[in-house]
Amino acid sequence: MKGEVEAILIAGPTASGKSRLAVELAERHGGAVVNADSLQVYDGLEILTARPSSDDLGRAPHRLYGHVDPRSDYSAGAWLRDAERVLKELHADGRLPIFCGGTGLYFKALLGLLDAMPAVSAEIRAKWRERLAIDGPAALHDELSRRDPVAAARLDPADGQRIARALEVGEAVGTPLSQLQTGRGEALIDPDRAKMLVLAPDRAVLRQRIAERFDHMLAAGALDEVRQFEARFSQAGATAGKAIGLAELSDFLKGRKTYQEARERAIIRSRQYAKRQETWFRHQFDGRWRRIGPQDAIAT
Repeated sequence: MKGEVEAILIAGPTASGKSRLAVELAERHGGAVVNADSLQVYDGLEILTARPSSDDLGRAPHRLYGHVDPRSDYSAGAWLRDAERVLKELHADGRLPIFCGGTGLYFKALLGLLDAMPAVSAEIRAKWRERLAIDGPAALHDELSRRDPVAAARLDPADGQRIARALEVGEAVGTPLSQLQTGRGEALIDPDRAKMLVLAPDRAVLRQRIAERFDHMLAAGALDEVRQFEARFSQAGATAGKAIGLAELSDFLKGRKTYQEARERAIIRSRQYAKRQETWFRHQFDGRWRRIGPQDAIAT
């Protein structure tokens, strides 16, 4: 049917109420919630990444949560391939996809606004990750400057993961990454047939919610989760290791920080992350995305 909504997209900073809204809309419209957060994909970090609760999981189907081994590399391209598979399954079941998360690149990939990156062999990836570990990001940035000066100029010399990614893609394809970056990927969702919302809570309220949520995580067993995560995944990858609270609580467990220092540092990092997310959404999302307060979202 012309004009029929094919999907709902809900973006927003951490602790803004995205998951609650997604579940309520899934119940109302016979939908399923699909994760669009780059940390909630990882196994072993249910509490610290604020994955949906058992109650939420009982209210509506949830997909792409906790399905990735933290020791593996996982990119926006890999997520897009997973999302394509899930979309086909949900369409076959007659369920409305409700994408929910705080990773802007995932939403851009979904709408065809990112480049389709080629697959990179494990050997090439391992080669550049080893070089990064041995030589450091500055040396790899110098190498990238020789091979692809355009891509190098776009990257922070300290951003080792993205520099290594540029080098491995360039080697895999035989073409500089900058020549592959056209911003014209294949869209899985037609923006004209989707409802696209960005939750924009009051900043003071969000700061308070972030602190309260981290205290709730601590009460729910975040320290035990860190112990178990480090025991299971001692070689966790760089992305999974960025989960806010993981390094801080690990420092407390190892005696490098007091409990209060670890708590305060994790809350500060969460607030800084939320601010970066808000800035990204404001600058990267166009007018088709509707900015809305969490309290008004359900009625809308």
